[in-house]
Amino acid sequence: MHLRHSEHAHGPPVIPITFVLEDPESLTGTPQREWKVLAREGEHLLEVAEDNGIHIEHACGGVCACSTCHVYIEQGMEHLSEPTEAEEDRVEEAPGLQRNSRLSCQCEIIGKGLIQVRVPAWNRNAVKEVPH
Repeated sequence: MHLRHSEHAHGPPVIPITFVLEDPESLTGTPQREWKVLAREGEHLLEVAEDNGIHIEHACGGVCACSTCHVYIEQGMEHLSEPTEAEEDRVEEAPGLQRNSRLSCQCEIIGKGLIQVRVPAWNRNAVKEVPH
């Protein structure tokens, strides 16, 4: 599915984000578990991940219609937009729900502090079609 990028202008890439991948091989094709990247204010976490070669599932294309891009925010929740009612409804469908659960497609970066995101190993789209 094609990712819907945010449409407004972004600032320079100065916000440090650490992605901790429980299953890095399936997300990146490499064994690297921790990815430190720079993001722009106004971007969504899913955009940042995809732009840096971290392929978090997003069956709906990032429009808050599923829960496949479920992640855990381990640090920096205050630097992300508040969850909307629609996101709260969708994230409840995700397995492994925790207090720090968010949908990466809905987490807009609004602050400049460090953000750490854990991508769970089981977070896969079970109905994803394999190219033939």
